[in-house]
Amino acid sequence: MEVEIISKKENPVIERLEVNFKVSHPKEVTPKRKEVRDEIAAQLKVPKDRIVIDNMQPEFGKPETLGYAKVYKNKNDALKTESEAVLKRNNLFEEKKEKGEEKKEGGK
Repeated sequence: MEVEIISKKENPVIERLEVNFKVSHPKEVTPKRKEVRDEIAAQLKVPKDRIVIDNMQPEFGKPETLGYAKVYKNKNDALKTESEAVLKRNNLFEEKKEKGEEKKEGGK
């Protein structure tokens, strides 16, 4: 698997870097989001928990996948900005316990 970053665009309003990429995967299945996030993190030299892959579309009849990712300044910005569904797909979603639930678990 080889990840090529096609374009990068700084979005100062939301304080993130928007990345279009192409993954070449001859003789392999379409790679998982986790694998692609790891590779993008290595290329951009940022922690992978700040990268959110928005979409990945395999090219029909080719061993290539095109995608779009967002790289945030910190993990909290990603958690505040992205929807719950996108965070779950990227394994970044953190369940928040309500105050009533904490009392029930800790008490009798």
